[in-house]
Amino acid sequence: MKSQQHEIAAALLSIGAVEFRPKSPFTWTSGIKSPIYCDNRLTMSSPTVRKQIAEALATNIREFFPETNVVAGTATAGIPHAAWVSDVLNLPMVYVRSKAKEHGRGNQIEGKIEAGQKVIVVEDLISTGGSSIDAVHALEKQGCEVLGVVCIFTYHLKRADELFEKAGIPYVSLTNFDALIEEATVAKQISDEDKPQLIEWHQKLKHGQL
Repeated sequence: MKSQQHEIAAALLSIGAVEFRPKSPFTWTSGIKSPIYCDNRLTMSSPTVRKQIAEALATNIREFFPETNVVAGTATAGIPHAAWVSDVLNLPMVYVRSKAKEHGRGNQIEGKIEAGQKVIVVEDLISTGGSSIDAVHALEKQGCEVLGVVCIFTYHLKRADELFEKAGIPYVSLTNFDALIEEATVAKQISDEDKPQLIEWHQKLKHGQL
């Protein structure tokens, strides 16, 4: 029987949400060259996979953050998953913009939120962790108690772990790079030739050598 990490990794691979290009890498916003691209937005178009993810996120929230009474999604990719999870848990939902609007009410947090509420943040993917921590700080400014962050996928970078530790915020991910590589190997989506290169890239990235 597969672990949750491997089940979710297999689900992402099954819908083409993960692409491997070791010979023609993608470029991240930070400028880092990456042989892998994980596009969790594609899960929106698969009712089966998005339901599987929502149930898994809800299970993790119940297990690790049982005091949660508000679900907050990060704009934009975390919003649909926060909506599905809040429905499963029957909890209120809000979403957090990257910055406050420059018109209207000037809100950064959309939806009803009150000081003292215990919030879980839903993110689609954690690389460096910066956007997740920005959302945490925005909620804390409103007087909320942020219990933690849950996400679909993480690269488990040292930089992200340090950032979350500094903020005093735990995070839980449904799957990760190692599980993804193992499932991609089983599914023959990566070759025996490319696998060591992908692992070496991840080790360098994980320890801040890229």
